[in-house]
Amino acid sequence: MSDFSFTLFDTSLGRCGIAWGAKGVRSVSFPEASDEATVKHLCRRAPGAAEADPPDAIAAVISDIKALFEGEPRDLSHARLDWQEIGNFEREVYLLSLKIRPGEVKTYGDLAKALGDVAQSRRVGQALGRNPFPIIVPCHRIVGASGAMTGFSAPGGAELKRKLLKIEGALEPDFFD
Repeated sequence: MSDFSFTLFDTSLGRCGIAWGAKGVRSVSFPEASDEATVKHLCRRAPGAAEADPPDAIAAVISDIKALFEGEPRDLSHARLDWQEIGNFEREVYLLSLKIRPGEVKTYGDLAKALGDVAQSRRVGQALGRNPFPIIVPCHRIVGASGAMTGFSAPGGAELKRKLLKIEGALEPDFFD
């Protein structure tokens, strides 16, 4: 029997997933190509997770994610995260990312500078590419030095990043919205 549980939930951007355990949220997934792919993604960090109804704290996170995707500013930093198996550098990057509010963006260089060495920008990007808590740890709010939508490895890539930033008000809608 696993120590982890998961649930899938519908949002305006598609079906997302979240996995949790006794120490908090273990993994979050943007919409994948199928429910099976979403579950597989979640179970990489929550091996053997079984589908379950979310407890109140997880249900609150899900509610906030849904509202955020509908354009309501939400601060997800209240979510308790399971930091087990997260390296010290990654944790520092994720904690800095949690301070970026909806409607704001920072660059990889901004985060690297805050960590003490702007030359660490690429390492910051790599850490964010491994972020097991996307949406909660808002890696979509970190952009390239020129404002480019670079380095977003979630399904939907740069286009999803752009969409999330528009929803949050960090980018203006364009002709196609």
